[in-house]
Amino acid sequence: MFWRMIAGSLFRQKGKMAMIAFTIALGASLSSAMLNTMLGVGDKVNQELKTYGANINVVHKEASLLDDIYGVESGSTKKYLREDELYKIKTIFWAYNVVDYAPFLNVAAEYQGQNKPVRLTGTWFDNTIDLHTGQEVITGIRRMRTWWEVTGNWASDDDDSSCMIGSLFAGRNGIHVGDTIEVKSAAGITALTVSGIFNSGSNEDEYIFTTLHTAQRLLGKTDVCESIEVSALTTPDNDLARKAARNPLSLTIKEMEVWYCTAYVSSICYQIQEVITDAVAKPVRQVAESEGAILNKTSLLMLLITVLSLLASALGISNLVTASVMDRRAEIGLKKAIGASNAAVTVSVLTEIMIIGLIGGTIGYFAGLGLTQIIGRSVFGSAIPPAPMVIPIVILIIFLITLLGSFPSVKYLLKLNPTEVLHGR
Repeated sequence: MFWRMIAGSLFRQKGKMAMIAFTIALGASLSSAMLNTMLGVGDKVNQELKTYGANINVVHKEASLLDDIYGVESGSTKKYLREDELYKIKTIFWAYNVVDYAPFLNVAAEYQGQNKPVRLTGTWFDNTIDLHTGQEVITGIRRMRTWWEVTGNWASDDDDSSCMIGSLFAGRNGIHVGDTIEVKSAAGITALTVSGIFNSGSNEDEYIFTTLHTAQRLLGKTDVCESIEVSALTTPDNDLARKAARNPLSLTIKEMEVWYCTAYVSSICYQIQEVITDAVAKPVRQVAESEGAILNKTSLLMLLITVLSLLASALGISNLVTASVMDRRAEIGLKKAIGASNAAVTVSVLTEIMIIGLIGGTIGYFAGLGLTQIIGRSVFGSAIPPAPMVIPIVILIIFLITLLGSFPSVKYLLKLNPTEVLHGR
């Protein structure tokens, strides 16, 4: 009998119930969309930020302060990192979070056209690394300097005679794409073919970039690099990350496990130091901290939108449910007159609203999944996978906003006097 009465009540008020379901669906769709986006946006935002440069710099532990800060050569005692260990960066615990990386080797050289000193840097452009697992990894500055405006083509790692030159250097010396230039170093004179001219908007526009092996030959070294730039997806720092950054040895065993297994920039730096001999990996704080601030603010914005949408939904539900109860006050008064208690009437009304809430919430959740994909495609250019943990959160949200929205109508029911209602007062 109870469920027959519920079904009859819902059918008689199908217009108002449809409006309540629609209001709940709107709140649930926006909530599920924002929550799915908030949980999946971290890597997307991080991926976008990777296009603006590396967030980790790796140098030899004996690199001098002058060389580290100002790029001044430290003489014959200068220490280098080993090129044959670079593949190990893709073997650390957070290997999949390392998006790209590239080694750099600076050489003091002279441009033979006018015997002027020039900064020549050897690096990887688009290098393929064969891992011991059988996987291939392609990495280099072509993926890390996406903001460069390149005229011509990128240099090839397979062609040691190719190079790229900065726009300022090219303009001052009248160099064009396809020209051959000669550079002189301690190891002799080398001819390089200009495959491309780039505009970086920085002091790199005065550099010559060539392959790492060419720079090693000009320097008279083999299997070395001076520094490594690493671009990694990271988690914003918290108190634990800051404590570990100061001194990892100060962590307890449990704290060490949590820190090591979380993609903090400091933990990724620590793991890189574990696999590269005599290396010191340091976060580029301006980039790393900006990433964390942007992620936190983005998440806060989405959370505020979710809360405001829920409050708006609760207000709409409150008005609709109260209007529905007032229209049925004669029916409810009759129930009370023949012996129905306040609790029974309240349970009956809340059951009706919860059923409508379940229907509206289900529709809203799936609509929210569609909205999440629209956000992902339009903003980040890729889909955002739905997070399973959002489902129980949305169920709880539907229950809370429905209950909150029904509170004024329940209060009205408890005060309703059947005698006054049945006598038309």
